[in-house]
Amino acid sequence: EVQLQASGGGLVQAGGSLRLSCAASGAIFDDYAMGWIRQGPGNLREGVACISSNDGTSYYADSVKGRFTISDDIAKNTVYLQMNDLKVEDTGIYYCAADLGCQGYGQGVAFWGQGTLVTVSS
Repeated sequence: EVQLQASGGGLVQAGGSLRLSCAASGAIFDDYAMGWIRQGPGNLREGVACISSNDGTSYYADSVKGRFTISDDIAKNTVYLQMNDLKVEDTGIYYCAADLGCQGYGQGVAFWGQGTLVTVSS
């Protein structure tokens, strides 16, 4: 059973930055795309960013393009989400998730990590 351990959330003022990390318990990057799904105050879940080292694709939600950057360190089985210029609307629980691919990311999640809370204050 693959386990995903997320960390890095916290409280930050608008305009600030945070970096989330997600460490996988095994080498799954060859088989799955990795990324982050956000659950906002309305409990809607949104795929925020995804990276696939298998086929070299990536995905960003329109709301975070130009501000968030996803990257991975295959040797460490870890994926990162650098979040800059944070906005109040970025507030939510960020879940690390492994999916079959970045296309349609979030619709076929195979493994979920525990959420990490990001709170952006105005």
